[in-house]
Amino acid sequence: MPFKGFRVRFATTNKGKLREISLLLSEYSLEVEAVEAEKLEIQDDEIIRIAEYAASDLAGRLGYPVAVEDSGLHIEALNGFPGPYSSYIYRSIGLKGVLKLLEGVEDRRGFFESVVAYAEPDGRVRSFRGIAWGWISQAARGTGGFGFDPIFIPEEGDGRTFAEMTLEEKNRLSHRGRAMRSFGEWITSTQA
Repeated sequence: MPFKGFRVRFATTNKGKLREISLLLSEYSLEVEAVEAEKLEIQDDEIIRIAEYAASDLAGRLGYPVAVEDSGLHIEALNGFPGPYSSYIYRSIGLKGVLKLLEGVEDRRGFFESVVAYAEPDGRVRSFRGIAWGWISQAARGTGGFGFDPIFIPEEGDGRTFAEMTLEEKNRLSHRGRAMRSFGEWITSTQA
């Protein structure tokens, strides 16, 4: 019997993230519904623990399965910073602040990490991780995407930042795309 798809509830208020997730999961005949519930975000050095805790807490409180996606930019010259603190750093110092931290730094290698955590109300949690390696650009470029997209050049790309790509191009190379495809493959295989 072929998989007919169903709705996946994602806890996010980030409209850019929701567009990416919806497009990626549509490839698996999955419909995405945004859940606008307050996520409990613990402080931790590991994105996977932050996402799993938030998903588990939400599923328990809401009484239905829910997914959470958390991500971070890890810059090697800054010992992995900002990592799990990426959202706060973006809000507080922005792209210009990160670029200022890297002034005079030659090794601008880093990676984006994405974790999708899917939790059931009974406490079961599954996680899916995606990584995209690349470099931090010298200046912000592009108007697409969101967050740190204008300063991240994926190594598998053609020298453009994520913000210079179409959504479809970014999704083929991105950390979120990889995590979402793993999640999509898993959930469609378990729901078939």
